[in-house]
Amino acid sequence: MAKMIHSMIRVLEEARSVEFYRTAFALDIAERLDFETFTLIYLSNPETEFELELTVNKGRDEAYDLGTGYGHLAVSVTDLDAEHRRMDDAGFAPGKIVEFNRDGSLFARFFFVTDPDGYKIEVLQRHGRFK
Repeated sequence: MAKMIHSMIRVLEEARSVEFYRTAFALDIAERLDFETFTLIYLSNPETEFELELTVNKGRDEAYDLGTGYGHLAVSVTDLDAEHRRMDDAGFAPGKIVEFNRDGSLFARFFFVTDPDGYKIEVLQRHGRFK
């Protein structure tokens, strides 16, 4: 059986991205591996074993084209309203909170925030299947 362990995104500026993910989601550097042409930074926190891998390609100075295939990363939180306020106070301009119902019951309550490289992150209230 397979176990999902990380997702990778390419970023332009290591410090800017590390600071965003630390402030927004309390992710800290678990490991940083420097190679000749790129650097890998693994971010995690005590909530989960799943990691976010940031890849910084050295010498690149133009934004990545995210294309039409990228969806989003998702995280769950215990207090969506508090997280929305905190991210707004941090200057991250989170989107509006959305309530999504299915068959007359709450299915999901969430908002999106965008990282410095344009990646969308869905922030979900822990509820139902979103634990």
